[in-house]
Amino acid sequence: MTQQLLMIEDDARLANMVGEYLRQSGYGFTHAADGATGLAALEAGTPDLVILDLMLPDMDGLEVCRRIKGQGSETANTAVLMLTAKGDPMDRIVGLEIGADDYLPKPFEPRELLARIRAVLRRGGETGAATANGGHKVMRFGSLEIDRDARTVSVSGTPCELTSYQFDLLVALAERAGRVLSRDQIMEAVRGRELEAFDRSIDVHMGRIRSAIEADAKDPKRILTVRGVGYVFAKQQD
Repeated sequence: MTQQLLMIEDDARLANMVGEYLRQSGYGFTHAADGATGLAALEAGTPDLVILDLMLPDMDGLEVCRRIKGQGSETANTAVLMLTAKGDPMDRIVGLEIGADDYLPKPFEPRELLARIRAVLRRGGETGAATANGGHKVMRFGSLEIDRDARTVSVSGTPCELTSYQFDLLVALAERAGRVLSRDQIMEAVRGRELEAFDRSIDVHMGRIRSAIEADAKDPKRILTVRGVGYVFAKQQD
């Protein structure tokens, strides 16, 4: 089945160029020129991924992202790839905090956009494939349980809400429990590419993961910060 993409972008010329390229790459593509039209398109049929520009004429793109990813929303599990202004880290950080799965600064090469889309969809698609094949691989650290096949996380039986990317970050740390990992090493393990210069989004994601799995995110016991180096996932946990 063809995977469906929705692009919410007010630049018609850019949207037409991207749409032609992605259709040639085998995807279904729909374009909405503003936030309201994009949200209406989501209600009509949930796409596999939304390409969301944060600079929209009718509403803040971050608000659109909030509505897509809102807890209890039917679209909460829909992947979101944000398009952000180059050199403006604040929107990127806020977007990641409210659940966006990835970001891409403008201007960008269509090939890089395609690579990001494939990576996000691949992470999400692993859920169905693993479940169909059966045989879960579960990691347990005290009351924390990470099911790699079902791609779920729980603490004392209570589910934890993480984005697909945050789940992959947590697994990368847990698989290397007890080892101190730099930000570059963590990102390399998940994305297969080096950390972008001056990119601190990894810290934003770690904060979100801690909020989900720690009893007190301000006093973490599971994911510890090693100043000047990176992070370490504790082997022994309650």
